[in-house]
Amino acid sequence: MASSEELKAAYRRLCMLYHPDKHRDPELKSQAERLFNLVHQAYEVLSDPQTRAIYDIYGKRGLEMEGWEVVERRRTPAEIREEFERLQREREERRLQQRTNPKGTISVGIDATDLFDRYEEEYEDMSGSGFPQIEINKMHISQSIEAPLTATDTAILSGSLSTQNGNGGGSINFALRRVTSAKGWGELEFGAGDLQGPLFGLKLFRNLTPRCFVTTNCALQFSSRGIRPGLTTVLARNLDKNTVGYLQWRWGIQSAMNTSIVRDTKTSHFTVALQLGIPHSFALISYQHKFQDDDQTRVKGSLKAGFFGTVVEYGAERKISSHSVLGATVSIGVPQGVSLKVKLNRASQTYFFPIHLTDQLLPSAVFYATVGPLVAYFAMHRLVIKPYLRAQKEKELEKQRESTATDILQKKQEAEAAVRLMQESVRRIIEAEESRMGLIIVNAWYGKFVNDKSKKSEKVKVIDVTVPLQCLVKDSKLILTEASKAGLPGFYDPCVGEEKNLKVLYQFRGVLHQVMALDSEALRIPKQCE
Repeated sequence: MASSEELKAAYRRLCMLYHPDKHRDPELKSQAERLFNLVHQAYEVLSDPQTRAIYDIYGKRGLEMEGWEVVERRRTPAEIREEFERLQREREERRLQQRTNPKGTISVGIDATDLFDRYEEEYEDMSGSGFPQIEINKMHISQSIEAPLTATDTAILSGSLSTQNGNGGGSINFALRRVTSAKGWGELEFGAGDLQGPLFGLKLFRNLTPRCFVTTNCALQFSSRGIRPGLTTVLARNLDKNTVGYLQWRWGIQSAMNTSIVRDTKTSHFTVALQLGIPHSFALISYQHKFQDDDQTRVKGSLKAGFFGTVVEYGAERKISSHSVLGATVSIGVPQGVSLKVKLNRASQTYFFPIHLTDQLLPSAVFYATVGPLVAYFAMHRLVIKPYLRAQKEKELEKQRESTATDILQKKQEAEAAVRLMQESVRRIIEAEESRMGLIIVNAWYGKFVNDKSKKSEKVKVIDVTVPLQCLVKDSKLILTEASKAGLPGFYDPCVGEEKNLKVLYQFRGVLHQVMALDSEALRIPKQCE
């Protein structure tokens, strides 16, 4: 960020360049007057600590934000930032009052055991169709919405439907959550279903210390067999910045005690757990590695062993669009057999497809469960996802260009006017630099550079900024800070929403040099080694 002295120096320089009295031509004089006023307005914003604090946080839209005019002018930039964050939170809260927060899950269980079991010896003598039978044997659908009633109260409505092998049922639940203080909240739940009777529940959350909290869930389930109470208590403590330890006690249906340690960092997620219960007792260890790429790729593996058997799982997930994550997990266990679980998260909706391949530990099932999703993903990514994302990006860019067309045209006209006003100053700068074999900008281009096969496209995407850059040369140096160069005098954005570069061909001490910089990258020429 430029200091106040650098700001004043740039302001004085632009004032000298754009001052109307320095131009006799009526047209140039009119353009100079308009640009001079724009420079003055920009300096008024940036020279005032309060308005500059707003501009640094929110840009131009911050100055136009509703409510900023009520901020006291005598406040410090830090206080201005806090005030604006408060105003923004209030606006977000108003939006939150006007919408729900839907969450849903759709699970479709698929029985594909005929793909592998039909080749067992006991199936060889059985007559039937030559095609394997793949069946959907169970489904589950759940949905919930939240409705903020007040600043502390939230109503939650949820429902679910389940079916398995032709039998199923559904339930509906209503919950009311109240934030009692900064340290805790409570929730009352009422539910009913066609398979189970009414349900009454109470959930409490409380921060005991800054590093420790407890959650308690009490429930009464009414059925034809009587009232079945249940109680679940979880005590958690932050062991360090990235590690949390949990102690859980569950009484009633499937009573158990569970302890686990979860460590979550920027690159990994590790869990170890031990449960003692009736009928389920097990030990679990799992690890997930997070790759630091644009697609947020994760690979994971786990081992779970208990009285019911042993299960090994491994899989991966990857972001396929801005709101969608696709994952697949292979599960190999005794006596469960081999299964493939495919999951798609789309915004707040989850689609889950558990595919049961075989009850036996067949190497062929493990191989196809592992290789099949990889082949399917790469084929889908190449043939469907990439073309779709490319088309979506082009569509969004086209919309952005249309919405900013008028503004861009105005910026272009201002840039062209600025270049015309710079001609005389640039001529004097070049003469001075030539006399001492200093810095001469031979050619400079700004925009999106394309390959040599698209010369026509290059003319549209790139603009000539030789004159504006030479005008910024002072004492045989050109220094550009870390900011978009579209805001420099004589510049404008030739390709809205796309990546841009600055390419400069310059002469220093009689030797030609070339440099290319990213749009927001700082640039200093000549380099110290030249």
